Amino acid sequence: MNANEIFELIGALIILFGSIISVISAIGMVRFYDVYTRAHAATKTTTVAVLIALFGAFIFFWLGSEGYFSVRLVLGIIFVFLTSPVAGHLVLRAAYRSKTKLAEQTADDELKPILFGDKHE
Repeated sequence: MNANEIFELIGALIILFGSIISVISAIGMVRFYDVYTRAHAATKTTTVAVLIALFGAFIFFWLGSEGYFSVRLVLGIIFVFLTSPVAGHLVLRAAYRSKTKLAEQTADDELKPILFGDKHE
């Protein structure tokens, strides 16, 4: 094995690792109880999974046999890193402000007195 094949293998393993994290995220989305915990699984772990997979593709193409530096992959990494957490936050904020119920397993709602005061049901 030469160095290019080793870097291709490393890139492929990183992509595989990102795919495994994505599957774990999908399992979390199915198993969690309410919109808040499901969105946590959807945004946090999926963001990490996509970033790892894109980084693995970047390594594969840049250090592998191609020697191709992809600006599109770098921009994709930056775009996902910036937009996915913000979108998840806005979706959860809208769900909370529309009074979507928390799961029964939720111990305390610390945001309710801050946003609505102590008079809110």
